[in-house]
Amino acid sequence: MEIRTGAKKLFTDLGLFYCAAIWGSTFIVVKGALNSVHPVTMVGIRFFISALLLLPWVLKREKKTVMMKEGFILACALACLYLSQTTGLLYTTASNSGFITGLFIIFIPAFMFIFKRRKPTPLECVSAILAVTGLWLLTGGIRGLNRGDALTLVAAASYAAHLIITDNYVKAEADTVMLAFHQFWMVSVISFTIGVAAGCPMGVSGLSGWTVIVFLAVFPTLIAFYIQMLAQKESEPFKVGLIFTFEPVFAAIFAWTWGGEKFMAVKAAGGFLIVSAMLLGELSKVNFRRENKSASQLIGL
Repeated sequence: MEIRTGAKKLFTDLGLFYCAAIWGSTFIVVKGALNSVHPVTMVGIRFFISALLLLPWVLKREKKTVMMKEGFILACALACLYLSQTTGLLYTTASNSGFITGLFIIFIPAFMFIFKRRKPTPLECVSAILAVTGLWLLTGGIRGLNRGDALTLVAAASYAAHLIITDNYVKAEADTVMLAFHQFWMVSVISFTIGVAAGCPMGVSGLSGWTVIVFLAVFPTLIAFYIQMLAQKESEPFKVGLIFTFEPVFAAIFAWTWGGEKFMAVKAAGGFLIVSAMLLGELSKVNFRRENKSASQLIGL
């Protein structure tokens, strides 16, 4: 029994590392594909394909509408995350986008203060200072903060909200298949609605653009998000967050090697401070386990 439990935990941890690595790889992949498709269109098609691939399992469910309310709430956060992050990649580098997305860790205590009036812990304060300093070095300060960086900050806030709400639902024994399915098709509908209203081009030019979208739909969306939800059922929030701190590291590695982005020591130092802030933010939870329930009830859930 202990062997089986140990193997299950190992599989869960490996699954979380897969999520961090595959999500880290997407920054440079997405940036390269934006020459072939509009960001809003990319998000719409990506999540439509993911929902379509999940449909065979959905059809086996007796109740097809279960988890729709929860799926809609998560879809709003997820759409905000991917629409802002993908559009931001038009204006900023993949490495910057990865590191700035990692700032989601400072938004969690910020949300707790705004919605629950819970004061941040000393470690969370240090984490926030490190994160802001890292952001300053990464972007060159207020004057160096471009449109893409600002949009990615919105994505980081959305990421924090999505993690908190997902944890609340999966701990309540949600049907993860239906939860994922409703999120995916709703994000697609939201994206296409915005795209049509804004007059965005709906086409994808070239085979390479379609190849990237299919890759994004299968590996970092369908597989990774499903693994995340399953893992959050089994793992402590601390461990999940700790492993996810590797996502911006993977993003930078892929950008500086495979993507050919120029390595800059000052930006690397900023990224290091942001990752350090993420680690401190997770460590701050160790002494405040009792706040997990409050975190899960954030945003009135």
